[in-house]
This record gives sequence, C-alpha cells and structure tokens, in this order.
Amino acid sequence: MMSNYQNLVKYIVDHLVTDPDQVLITSEMNDRGIVMVLIKVAPEDVGRVIGKRGATINAIRLVVKAAAVKENERVEVDIVAD
Repeated sequence: MMSNYQNLVKYIVDHLVTDPDQVLITSEMNDRGIVMVLIKVAPEDVGRVIGKRGATINAIRLVVKAAAVKENERVEVDIVAD
C-alpha cells in the first residue's frame, strides 16, 4: 500500500507546481511504524506546495490521512527543502 501514498501525493503535487519534472516523492516506514512520505520540489515551487499559512500542505496531509484510515496505517507527509 505504501507506494499508493506516493502516487497520491505525486498526483496532487504534480498539478500544483510549475516544474513537475523536479517533483520527487519518497516514502519509508520509520521505526514507529509510521509511513513517512517526503516531498521534494524545485526551490521556486516550495511555496506553492506549502501554501498560505501551510493551507496546501495541510490539505495534502488530510487527504493522505483519509486514505490511510481505510488501510489502518499512520502516514505523515512532509516537504524537504534543499
């Protein structure tokens, strides 16, 4: 199921940024059993993904959490800055 979170986040982020070729989504299970989905985008697109007062990244987190409930998994989404 883990790659489905990656695909979901990639789909959303690809449609937000100006440079979709620079989008890199990785996911890994941490030692507490939480799936960590990390978003990496071009520096000029970081603001687009975060949104005003974090509204966009929080909306992405909400969608992914909703998908995780069905699978009974814990997922956290974060953006990685260079």
